[in-house]
This record gives sequence, structure tokens and C-alpha cells, in this order.
Amino acid sequence: MQSELQSAGLTEGEAKVYLALLSIGSSTTGPIIEESGIARSFVYNILEKLIEKGLVSYIVKDNLKYYQAANPERILDYLEKKKQAIEENSKNLRKMLPKLLALGEEHPPLQIQVYEGFKGLQTVFEHYHKKLKKGEETLTLGIHPFQEEKYHRYWHEDHERREKEGTKNRMLFNKGTDHSILKNRNSYKGCEARYMETGIETPAWIFIYKDVTQVYLQDKKKPFVVEIINKQIAETFKAYFEDYWRKTKKFE
Repeated sequence: MQSELQSAGLTEGEAKVYLALLSIGSSTTGPIIEESGIARSFVYNILEKLIEKGLVSYIVKDNLKYYQAANPERILDYLEKKKQAIEENSKNLRKMLPKLLALGEEHPPLQIQVYEGFKGLQTVFEHYHKKLKKGEETLTLGIHPFQEEKYHRYWHEDHERREKEGTKNRMLFNKGTDHSILKNRNSYKGCEARYMETGIETPAWIFIYKDVTQVYLQDKKKPFVVEIINKQIAETFKAYFEDYWRKTKKFE
């Protein structure tokens, strides 16, 4: 029976004390403590909680409090009141929800994950396939001019997959990148690759879409990617990308 009372919303201690009172009838704290196994230091607080819930009452005789368990049907009344309170709280929360969501948008959550190795790079890069719909776009900024052949093979396969899904990709490569690589990327439908106007050579490159920013470092010994999911950060890097893009020319 104790577990059923706990399921009804009583704590373990409350269930033990209530059952003890049902068993022994009107009683002072001594027999309650003995029957329930609850320590004296806790029993007074538990009895007060049960009184608040309407499940225990008391009378005073000869300056001693005698506690009495309420009829078990009172538990149903207690549950009904609890149910009504939950429903009322739910209504109030629904009214507040638009304001709470607006507050969340002002301070969007920040998620950061790190992926290591070539397999880790593939895992994180392919996240965009799940998030983007047909016609939506990814942006790639500061692509390093020299990469291992296995990366190039992987990019070819991914562009073919991207074509089928109907998403777009704009890419900005470092100036030292071989001409044939840009020619290849521009051969895929929905992809436009250009050289950056700046002469800097960036070892890391950035991939941006939706609320996602991924920073790739394709180090031969230990490549890794940092993925940041945050709308404000993604919008910041998109703004950098667009500024660089405006200063470039179409690839010929």
C-alpha cells in the first residue's frame, strides 16, 4: 500500500506515517514513531505536511497532541485538488509561453562539440543534410589550398549527394588553391566557388548554415572540427562571408 500512496503523491515518510496512524488510530507521536520507523526528528515535520494536505487531524488532551488519520477517501479529494492545481498551472503556463519563448530567442542556447579524425569530420559535416531543405544554402569560407586526396574524394561524393537533395553551396577558397579544384566545384549544380581576394592563407576553414558554424582544421596528424550551434554566432560568420563574397569575382 505504501507504494500506491507514493504514486498518489505522498513522500515515503508521509506514506509510512499515514499508514501507521490508520493502523493504530488516534495517537501521540511515540507510537507513531515506533509503528512507522520514522525518526523523531522527522516525524513532526511529516505530520505537519499531512495536516496541510488534509490527511491528518489532531486534538489536544492534557497538553498532548493526539493525531488521527483522515478517512482514506480524503486521498481522492487531495488528488482531485492536486489535479485542479496542475490544470490551472498549465493554463497559466500556456498564457506565458509566448513571452517565455521570446525571452529564449533573446538569449539563444549555445552548444559546442568537438569531433576528431577523418571519420569525425565526415560525421559532423553531414549534419547539414539533415537540417537543410531543398533550395537552402551552405557557405564555406577560407578553404585551405592543399588537402589530402581522400578529402577531395569525399567532397566529390558529398557534392553529388547535395545535388540530388537540391541544396546550394557558395565557397570561398584561398588564392593558392589549384585552378582545377575550383573548376570541379563549379561543375556541380547549385555550387559556386570563387577565390578570396585577400592574400592570406588560412589553415582552418569555416562552414556555415542555419544556426550552425563549423570550424575545420585538417591537420594531417590530428584533424578536428569544432561545431557551434548558436544563431547569433552563425549570423556573425554569414555577415563576414557576404562581405568577402561581394569583393570577389565569378570564377572563369
